[in-house]
Amino acid sequence: MYAYDTVVEAVKGLKERGYTIDFNLEQDAISCHTGKLRPAEFTITEVYRFEGNSDPADEAVVYAIESRDGRKGVLVNGFGVSSEEIGEEMVEKLSVRH
Repeated sequence: MYAYDTVVEAVKGLKERGYTIDFNLEQDAISCHTGKLRPAEFTITEVYRFEGNSDPADEAVVYAIESRDGRKGVLVNGFGVSSEEIGEEMVEKLSVRH
């Protein structure tokens, strides 16, 4: 695993390593310009958690994601107050255990 100081550095580093798709979080899937992926259709390969030193709005988790069909991309999601409302299956998939 790599070490990054900021969300921007993590996203840049992952993109340089081939995680070029920008994923968006939905209720029960992640989506991108090529469609949607349900939790069973992707794997989280790396997780980077950032905590804002003075502003809770700066808190975020950066996920490196690979789909079963070979798509690689990045999902950035806030946590705490700014986190999204998502379904139970997505909550389980995105639980930070690393």
